[in-house]
Amino acid sequence: MDNKKILIIEDEEALQKAISEALINQKFTTFTASNGEEGLAVSLKEHPDLILLDVLMPKMDGTNMLQELRLDEWGKTVPVIILTNVSPNSGISISSILQKEPAYYFVKSDINLEGIVDKVKEVLKI
Repeated sequence: MDNKKILIIEDEEALQKAISEALINQKFTTFTASNGEEGLAVSLKEHPDLILLDVLMPKMDGTNMLQELRLDEWGKTVPVIILTNVSPNSGISISSILQKEPAYYFVKSDINLEGIVDKVKEVLKI
């Protein structure tokens, strides 16, 4: 099996690094980006098998990045797992995000690295 490529788009460096290390330990190849603009560029260049996408980021947020990504022929189908601090009852609507069909979303305060790795494997059917 060739290594699956995972793109982590997250502006919190410590979290980005922790997720990346957890995935590398599971034999995934990881790429990282710190904002939506960079994430969009990396995703269209590298065509990862799955994208972990933060919502609240500088330059271009995850919602806009996902919109742009879905305009691309390849980007229409790539699975995206949303990472967010926006909880469903915070009053900020994540329904607009969910309409763009991410595979899953995690509220950051509720996640652990094992849960993310397990979800990545589940979405990629590993």
